[in-house]
Amino acid sequence: MIDIIGKRNLYYIISAAVLVPGIIALLLWGLPLSIDFTGGSLWELRFNQPTAVLPADLIAIFDQTGLPGASVQTSGADGFLVRSKPMDTETKLQVQNAIQAKYGDFTELRFDSVGPSVGEQTSQRASLAVIIASIAILIYISFAFRKIQKSWMYGICALIALVHDVLVVMGISAILGKLLGWEVDSLFLTALLTVIGFSVHDTIVVFDRIRENFSRMRGYPFEQVVNHSIVQTLNRSINTSLTVVLTLLALTLFGGITIRHFVVTLLIGIISGTYSSIFNASAILVTWQSGEVGRFFRRNIRREEVTA
Repeated sequence: MIDIIGKRNLYYIISAAVLVPGIIALLLWGLPLSIDFTGGSLWELRFNQPTAVLPADLIAIFDQTGLPGASVQTSGADGFLVRSKPMDTETKLQVQNAIQAKYGDFTELRFDSVGPSVGEQTSQRASLAVIIASIAILIYISFAFRKIQKSWMYGICALIALVHDVLVVMGISAILGKLLGWEVDSLFLTALLTVIGFSVHDTIVVFDRIRENFSRMRGYPFEQVVNHSIVQTLNRSINTSLTVVLTLLALTLFGGITIRHFVVTLLIGIISGTYSSIFNASAILVTWQSGEVGRFFRRNIRREEVTA
């Protein structure tokens, strides 16, 4: 039998190796918020002669029309994504005329404009949605496992694994935002809530098997029961996740740029959720149940007392 629980410290180290760079990126740069959260205008343009278009010239046109701080990103082979302060109809017409005067006609693929108050409201509701979902999951798992002693521990361990996945997604998004210029929009929130649901769903399957094996493996050590339960559900967890990962990979490669950020966020979250449900959630439960955390802190306190 595969000894997953016995090597739990190794899996903790792997998680830390992924989490720490992401957390540092979040502290240094934060999430690259799009206009959905900050307010502003997003304008996607396609030119007949894209090779003649210079992003710096587009930025200069926006500066001249009273919209400083605009950013320009290429979109495909012949398109550009322009993000700026909110534009009203009159200002947009001025910018449009200036661009046409320099580069000729272009096709407008998309235009979205969000006011700062709407962006702030979206940010607040996004945070509230994640908090409410987490609390609801904790309550549900504690109730579902109420026949097991200290059922609330299962809920908290599932929540810790959930926070792990959220931090992985947010941390990598912060890194990608810095390196590739990707921004977090409303679809990111959709992907994040989907990852939360997927992560908890997989964790509950493992926890439910642990509950079943308690009655079947009476007298066995808790660590052995948990490890046996993980191994029993291992094939199911991997096969389920693999089908989703392959679909998301196909969408990443061939789905187009408009949904690429959303799909990549889902892909990162699904992989992280599968990993945490197999290698972290149950391992944390065993670590907590066995009192390893308390013994670790007690040893440190004794060392400090001896040193003093």
